[in-house]
Amino acid sequence: MAPPLLQLKDIALTFGGTPLLTGTELSVSTGERVSLVGRNGSGKSTLLKIAAGLVEPDRGSIFVQPGALVRYLPQEPDFSGFASTLGYVEAGLKATDDPHAARYLLEQLGLTGHENPAHISGGEARRASLARVLAPSPDILLLDEPTNHLDLTTIEWLERDLDSRRTALVIVSHDRRFLSTLSRSMVWLDRGQTRRIERGFSHFEEWRDAVLAEEERDQHKLDRQIVAEEHWMRYGVTGRRKRNIRRVAKLQTLREQRRTHQAAAGNATINAGSAAPSGAQVIEARGIGKSFGGRQIVRDFSIRIQRGDLIGIVGPNGSGKTTLIGLLTGMLPPDSGTVQLGSNLAVATLNQHRDSLDPNMTVVEALTGRSGDTVMVNGKPKHVVSYMKDFLFTSEQARTPLGKLSGGERGRLMLAQALAKPSNLLVLDEPTNDLDMETLDVLEDMLGEYSGTVLLISHDRDFLDRLVGGVIVPEGTGRWIEYAGGYSDMLKQRGADLTRERREAEPQKAAMKSASVVADPQPAKRRMSFKDKHALETLPKTIVALQAEADALHAKLDDPQFYARDRAAFEKVTAALGTIQQKISAAEEQWLELEAEREKLAGAELG
Repeated sequence: MAPPLLQLKDIALTFGGTPLLTGTELSVSTGERVSLVGRNGSGKSTLLKIAAGLVEPDRGSIFVQPGALVRYLPQEPDFSGFASTLGYVEAGLKATDDPHAARYLLEQLGLTGHENPAHISGGEARRASLARVLAPSPDILLLDEPTNHLDLTTIEWLERDLDSRRTALVIVSHDRRFLSTLSRSMVWLDRGQTRRIERGFSHFEEWRDAVLAEEERDQHKLDRQIVAEEHWMRYGVTGRRKRNIRRVAKLQTLREQRRTHQAAAGNATINAGSAAPSGAQVIEARGIGKSFGGRQIVRDFSIRIQRGDLIGIVGPNGSGKTTLIGLLTGMLPPDSGTVQLGSNLAVATLNQHRDSLDPNMTVVEALTGRSGDTVMVNGKPKHVVSYMKDFLFTSEQARTPLGKLSGGERGRLMLAQALAKPSNLLVLDEPTNDLDMETLDVLEDMLGEYSGTVLLISHDRDFLDRLVGGVIVPEGTGRWIEYAGGYSDMLKQRGADLTRERREAEPQKAAMKSASVVADPQPAKRRMSFKDKHALETLPKTIVALQAEADALHAKLDDPQFYARDRAAFEKVTAALGTIQQKISAAEEQWLELEAEREKLAGAELG
C-alpha cells in the first residue's frame, strides 16, 4: 500500500464542553478518492479544516508528506481584499504555475474573471472557489460540499474534470450521484469517531444500516445482561465474598457502558401542512413569454399541470428557472400568453436564499415570528420546542442565533418555516442544499406521499430521479420543453447533456479564429462547389423538417401515461428522438460551417 500523503491520527476536539471528535482517523494516499460522510453537525467540515491546517485539534497528530500540495474548498469562501474573481483565483497559484490556468478554469466554469466578488451570487462564488483550488493542480483536494449552489451543467463538468485528474480527493457532499461517480473509499464520521471501508459510496447505506443494526443488537444484549445481574443481586447473592464483589463490579461496569452509550441520531419528522384539495387542474399556461433587458427568458411556453403532479425544473444558473416558476405561480405577469391558476390554491414556498435569514434572530423567533412560544402547524398550535425537535433541533438550540447555525441547520429551519403553512401546492427552490442524506430521505418520503402538487427546482440528479414525473428544461433562446420521467429519462430523450447558452466571448473567439484563417495565404480565388451550394440552400428546409419530426415525437412523450401503457413503444420513440436530435445537430453544424466558408470566400473576393 502506498504511503499516505495525509494522515490524521487520534484527533480529538471539544466545542463548548461537548466532544465533537474523539479519536478520529483519516488517511489519504496518492490518487485515492475518499467520500467523508456523516450527519449534519457530526464534524465533517471541522475535520477537513483540521486536515487543511486551519483548526488546531485538542489532541492527535497531523502528517502531510513533505512537498505535497493540499488545497481546501470551504463552504463559505473569503473574498476580502480581491477586486475581481481572476485576482482571487490567481492568488491561489504557486510561483511556478502557469497563470493561464486561472483564466482557463474560470472560462470553463462560466465566469469571465472580471466579476466583482462583492456582487456575485452563491453559484458564482462557488465556481470561483473551485477555480482557485483546481488551478494549481494540487496533490490533495479537500472539497466541502463542492456541488452546493452549482447548476447541473457545472456539476457534470466538475465530475469529468475531477475524474480526469490524478489528485487525491476527500469529498464531503450530500449529492449521492456525485459521490457514487467519484468515490472509491468511504469514511463514515459518526458520534465523533470514524469507520472506513474500501468501497464506493453506492454501498454506503447498506453498510451503515448493517453497522447500526449490529450496534442495536449489542445494546439489546447488554440490557439483558444487566437485567440478569440485577436479578442475581436481588435473589442470588451467596456467602462467597470474592465472587460477589466481582459480580457487583461487573454490574457496575455494564451500567456504566449503558449510561455512556451515545445512540445514533434519529431522523427528522417532516410533514407538510395540508390545506383543502385544489381543483383538478392546478396551472394551465398557454404561449407565455417573458423578457428582461432585451433577453428572452421564456418564449411561447405552454403546459398543463394537474393536481398531484410532481414537476422538476432544471437548467444552468441564469437560464430563468426562478422566472419560470414566478410565471407559472402567478407571481410574475407574462409579457405574452396567459396563465390560468386552478381553484382553491394554497401555496407554500421555499426559496434558496438562506442568507436572507436575520443572523441575529434566534431559532424560536424565526419559527414563531417573534410572537409567543407556539407555531401554527396545520392550523393548530404546537409548542415551538416540540416542532424544533421534529426537525432535529435540540431544546438547547432554542435561543441560538441563526448566524451560529450550520448550513444544514439553516436548511432544516427554512423547511420548517415553509412546511408549517397549510398548502396544496409546494414550490421548492433548491430544497436539498446542505441537508444530510438521512434528512434528504425523509424529505423525499414526505414529498412522495404529499397529496398536493409540487414544483421543484433542484440540481440533485438522484433526488429528481427518485421523485419527479416530468422535467422542464431550457433549450436556449427562451425555449423550454417538458420531458416525461426523471432527470436520467430526460437525458435519454434529449440525447445530450444540458449546456449553457453561448457567452459573448465565444462568438468573438470564433470570429478571431475565422479572421486568422482569412489572413493566411490562400491559393488563387476559390469558389464553393455545386454540392456545397446545394447543401447550403437545402439544409434549412431539412432542419425544419427534422424539427417537425422531433416535435411530433415530443408530443407522444408528453403523455404521462405513455411509459406505463407501452414501455417498448416509449423506448422506441425515445431512441428515435435521440437519433433525430443528433441529425438536427449535425445538419446545423454543417450549415454553420458552410455559411462561414461562404462568408470567408466573399470576404476574400472583396479584398
